[in-house]
Amino acid sequence: MKIHSGHNLQIPYAAGLVLALLIIGFTGNIQLADAADTYEIDTAHSMILFRAKHMGITYNYGRFNEFTGKITMDEDVSKSMVEFEVKTASVDTANEKRDQHLRSSDFFSAKQFPVITFKSTKVSMKEGEEDVLEVTGDLELLGVKKSITVDVEITGKGKARGGESLIGFESVFTIKRSEFGMTYGAGAVSDDIRLTVSIEAKGE
Repeated sequence: MKIHSGHNLQIPYAAGLVLALLIIGFTGNIQLADAADTYEIDTAHSMILFRAKHMGITYNYGRFNEFTGKITMDEDVSKSMVEFEVKTASVDTANEKRDQHLRSSDFFSAKQFPVITFKSTKVSMKEGEEDVLEVTGDLELLGVKKSITVDVEITGKGKARGGESLIGFESVFTIKRSEFGMTYGAGAVSDDIRLTVSIEAKGE
């Protein structure tokens, strides 16, 4: 990808995650109500970051500023679910010219594919870990849907000032952008994209 910023940085970003994005939103060995509870992602206290390597030399970083998500948490972890949506046009690398290129058809095709989505299909506790989940779900980027499985750490729980329940998660994982059809800049920009998804969710 050619970036007209004077620094010739090249950053492809497949995220998502995700989204997977991202890819978060469940419960481990945390005591929950008998019935399933619904939580909304608190975007003011959450973040989706991505990292790509440029020319095999240095790592460049970016983020997505607009995303939403709903989490259903159940005492039976296998019944927990998450739906997540990331707006591709919200990509932010602190360089507007580069961000415009990332929104183009060379990368995210933000007009044609305005969102990246993730929907869980399976949630379980990671064997031998008290506060780590294995989350499997469908990540859709550029119209390509792939199943991914990631580890999700439960980082804490508590109460908001208004009394609402809070719970936090973090997942760090890597996807290959080429698997979603994002091949522009191959050779100059790494195929492997590392995503960090840090989430705070608030009970409705």
